[in-house]
Amino acid sequence: MATNAAGRKPETQLARVRRARKMNRILAETYPDAHCELDFTNPLELLVATILSAQCTDKRVNMVTPILFAKYPTVEDYAAADRSEMEEIIRSTGFFRAKTNSIIGMAQAICERHGGEVPGRLQDLVKLPGVGRKTANVVLGNAFGVPGLTVDTHFQRLVRRFGWTDETDPVKIEHIVGELLPKREWTIFSHRVIWHGRRICHARRPACGVCPLAALCPSYGTGPTAAAEAAKLVRNGPFS
Repeated sequence: MATNAAGRKPETQLARVRRARKMNRILAETYPDAHCELDFTNPLELLVATILSAQCTDKRVNMVTPILFAKYPTVEDYAAADRSEMEEIIRSTGFFRAKTNSIIGMAQAICERHGGEVPGRLQDLVKLPGVGRKTANVVLGNAFGVPGLTVDTHFQRLVRRFGWTDETDPVKIEHIVGELLPKREWTIFSHRVIWHGRRICHARRPACGVCPLAALCPSYGTGPTAAAEAAKLVRNGPFS
C-alpha cells in the first residue's frame, strides 16, 4: 500500500483512485496544451527521437533531429548508415556511440523482422535494440494512438510524491498507476505529469507554494510553501 503523509490514516484503494482522478483533472486544467515535446512527423522519427532523448533534454534532441531526419528519411537509410557520420550528427545528445548502435540496430531489426515498418505492438517494439517499455509506450501513445504510460524519471518521482505508490521499479509503477486512471487517459496523463515535473514539481526544490495539486499532495512542503518564493521556481518550457 502506498504511504501517506505522517499522521494520516492509510488510504484505501478507492480513495486513492478518486484522489488520482481528481489530480488528473486538475493537471488537465493546468496544462490544456500538454503534448509530446519531441518533434516528429511519423513513427520512425519519434522512435529515433525517443532513443536520443535518453539522458538528454527534448530541446537538444529537437535541435539535432532536423539534420538527422533529412539525412536518413527511411528505416533502410538508418540501417545502412555510416556509423561515424551518425555519431557526429548526434554527438551533442550524449552517449552518442551507444545511441548510434541502438538506432542502427533498431533499424536493421525493423528491416529484417517487420518489412521496414515500425511495429505498432508493445511486444514487438521492446524486442528492438535500444527500445524499452518507456520508449515503446511513447511511440505507441503518440504515433499509433495506443494508450500507454511513459514512466520516465519525472513520472516516477511525481507519482511517488503524490503518494500513489512506493515502488521504484518502472514496470510495477506502470501497472499500479494504470489501475488508478482510465486507460484512455494514460498517454495524455503521462504528458501532464511530465510537464508538471519540468515546470513546477522539480526534483530538488518543487514550487509547492504555487502548485495546483497542493491540497491533494501528501508531499506538500517538500519545497517552499510561500507563494512569492515558490513562484520564482516555476519554469516555462521543455527542460528535460
